[in-house]
Amino acid sequence: MIGVELRLMLHRRRVWLCWILLCGLPALVALLLATTRLAPPPGRGGAFLSAVVANGQLFPAAALALVLPVFLPITVAIVAGDAVAGEASAGTLRYLLARPVGRLRLLTAKLISVAAFVLLAVLFVTVTSYLVGVAAFGFGAQTPQGGVAGIPSLSGAVLTPFDLVLRTAATVGYLALCMLALGAVGLFFSTLTDSPLAAALGVLALVVASAALQPLDAAAAIEPFLPTSHWLAWVDLYRDPILWESVRTGVEVQLGYVLVAFGAAWANFATKDVTS
Repeated sequence: MIGVELRLMLHRRRVWLCWILLCGLPALVALLLATTRLAPPPGRGGAFLSAVVANGQLFPAAALALVLPVFLPITVAIVAGDAVAGEASAGTLRYLLARPVGRLRLLTAKLISVAAFVLLAVLFVTVTSYLVGVAAFGFGAQTPQGGVAGIPSLSGAVLTPFDLVLRTAATVGYLALCMLALGAVGLFFSTLTDSPLAAALGVLALVVASAALQPLDAAAAIEPFLPTSHWLAWVDLYRDPILWESVRTGVEVQLGYVLVAFGAAWANFATKDVTS
């Protein structure tokens, strides 16, 4: 069942379109920066954008910061919202359940498919932005021996290229988990309706509401539990030493969303009368 869902995901045009658009935005930004050399000053614009002109190896971090607030959640909402509601609207859900496939097994396969989409999305953005960044801005300053110089961290300490790769890999995993939390919420909404669009809009409404509540003092009690509150904790992976506390808290909150949302999806879908 899992293999079937993964193959279906990879054969859908909208999935590839989402990946292409995600990779296209950072590439466009890199083209504009390389052409004009007008990078925003430190503290303004997207994270790391002020440093990528001097070192293209930092462009994956800048690219992830570009797609995280809007474009990445939108693509996750589209794919997750379509998981069950898309089958229902196409009239294929009852035929899936007519086979000897349990509802929990079907939901698990759908969640794994969403997880694969999310992980590949973040990986594609990271890899393509690294290639584009290096091609446009190079590897940065060189040592007197002709080697590649270290990359400055957000704390001022110098990172080796290997350190940068490890921290970028950790960032990919962290952001994939954050988006999987949204995907699990989208899967839940997808079991509530036969409209993929309604399920996707439900996810986006959650994101917008969370972002709107974050800066409010009146929402201080619930702010640590909002889904968007810890999205930027990955930036601490580029400090030296790494601020693990914020990353650990973010992982716990996102895992909580995955477990609660998937449990709610199963509780609803297990008793749902499927007629389409």
